[in-house]
Parts: sequence; structure tokens; C-alpha cells
Amino acid sequence: MPLTLEIVTPEAKVYSDTIDSVVIPTVEGEIGILPGHIPLLTQVAFGELRVTKGGTTHFLAVSGGFAQVDDLNVRVLAEHAITEEKIDENAVEAAMKRAEQELKASKDMDPQQYEHLQSMVRYSGVQLAVKRRKR
Repeated sequence: MPLTLEIVTPEAKVYSDTIDSVVIPTVEGEIGILPGHIPLLTQVAFGELRVTKGGTTHFLAVSGGFAQVDDLNVRVLAEHAITEEKIDENAVEAAMKRAEQELKASKDMDPQQYEHLQSMVRYSGVQLAVKRRKR
């Protein structure tokens, strides 16, 4: 019996398919999900999400959110998520540099803006790690 995986962000449905297994980065560490997994609700961390289907593994970069698991369904509600194929390495590097520069110049920055920039830098790092993993 295949699992159904759905990954949704506030902007879009990023992934929806039947799969064999998924490994999700959580705040407690990585968790592997196979069909028939016990019901679970867990907090998703910044990291690499690995989807296996038909012997092939696909990689996505995710940041923050929650994963809900029941018998044959996995739903990931993430702040950000992107498939490896859609990561534009140059654009990510440029965004990361801009955010890092803003952080360095941030003497009196609003704490929310500071947290947002730190989050962008971490998510950019995850995207680059996913994109560069095969080199």
C-alpha cells in the first residue's frame, strides 16, 4: 500500500503524490515514515526532506511547520518548501548574501525582521545543501 504525501506552504501545494517512504527533518531529528505508521503530529525543522518512490529518491528543502501522519497519509504544512529541481543556486546565493549583509548592518532592527532574516539565511543554506549534494 502506497503512502500519500502532500507538502503545502502558505503560497502553494509544493508536492502531492503516492510514495513508498519519506524522511522528514523534525526538531527531534529525522523521522522515517512508511505505510501503516502510527498517527503522529510533529514539528518540522529546517532541513532536507527525502521522498522515495519506485526506487528513486527525490529531495526537497523545507523550513518550519508541522507534519501530520496517519495510516496512509503524510501532510506537511511548511513555511517554505521547494523541490531540488526548482532551486536556482545563483538566486539563492544572492538572497543569502543580501540577508547576511542586512543582518550585519542591523544595529537597531526590529526583532521580528531580525528573526525573518536569520530564517532566510538558514533556509538558503538548506536549499544550497540540497542542490549541491550530488557534487
